[in-house]
Amino acid sequence: MAKHCPANERIKREYFLYLKEAQRYSDASIDTAAAAIAGFEHYTNYTNFKRFHIQQPIAFKRRLASKTNPSTGRLLSLATQRSTLMTLRNFFIWLAGQPGYKSAIRYGDADYFNLSERDNRIAQSHTPRPFPSLEQARHIIKSMPSATVIERRDQSLVAFTLMTGCRDRATVSLKLKHIDLSQKRVTLDAREVKTKNAKSFTTFFMPVGNDIFAVFEAWFTALTTDHLWGPDDPLFPAPLMTSAPLRGSHASGLKREHWTTANPVRRIFRSACENAGLPYFNPHSFRHTLGQLGQQVCSSPEEFKACDPAPSVSLIITRVCSGFGPPWTGLQTRSA
Repeated sequence: MAKHCPANERIKREYFLYLKEAQRYSDASIDTAAAAIAGFEHYTNYTNFKRFHIQQPIAFKRRLASKTNPSTGRLLSLATQRSTLMTLRNFFIWLAGQPGYKSAIRYGDADYFNLSERDNRIAQSHTPRPFPSLEQARHIIKSMPSATVIERRDQSLVAFTLMTGCRDRATVSLKLKHIDLSQKRVTLDAREVKTKNAKSFTTFFMPVGNDIFAVFEAWFTALTTDHLWGPDDPLFPAPLMTSAPLRGSHASGLKREHWTTANPVRRIFRSACENAGLPYFNPHSFRHTLGQLGQQVCSSPEEFKACDPAPSVSLIITRVCSGFGPPWTGLQTRSA
């Protein structure tokens, strides 16, 4: 069985270069496109793209509909199917305009990667996802152990997420210098912090309780006074792993290094929810918790949407709860 087609590899390299340099795709987005194209190639036994036939996408759609998600064991959702097929559709539209492929592929051929109208509507529909209430989130944080430095880091990370609503990728890339405790403010500088769409902005701690703030404040103070870390050191550092004959590899302290991915954050949240006896709520769900808080403390829809088109929920809530009134005057802060 073939495992690759040299001609396909060459044209794919050109396409990925096009995505990166012309379409300004991120490396993660290019990897997603590469995976979708590789899946289609595998199904067609790595047939040369020049031998494309409309029966290939038709049969591939049937195969995709019967495929299961390895992590859940369930059939792929229509949203996942649509994402894969749209990636392939875009690729074949581009391919139809390339020298050597114009006679083999027509632009209209890419339309065979579409779902049916019914399935497409279902794939694009949005259902509310579960998120913790403020009381549940506070219970999760208070139930977390805090005996070791690693446990205190984990507890403060969850507390920080509840206070700020920062995305996990941004959280793991924050440095101590990005935190202003006196102003209860976080500066997300896209030059150093992995923010969404590489946008720089400022967000503020939300009034979720002085006890939650105290958890994070104790952690920040410990890093700067007990560990003597400086402004450029990570706010939530990776663990220092050591090996012992009886214990094996285990975390024994902190490294002055950031995590390379946000996967550890999700593991921390999963463990914290299990420890609290609650279902798993991912880090992003805490942003919905804060959104619900905003609806409760803002007296009108105008206050909640005062910073249109991208209101900072944290600034609105902070100003309203502090008695500053409707925060619609001259605000430029963007949502985390």
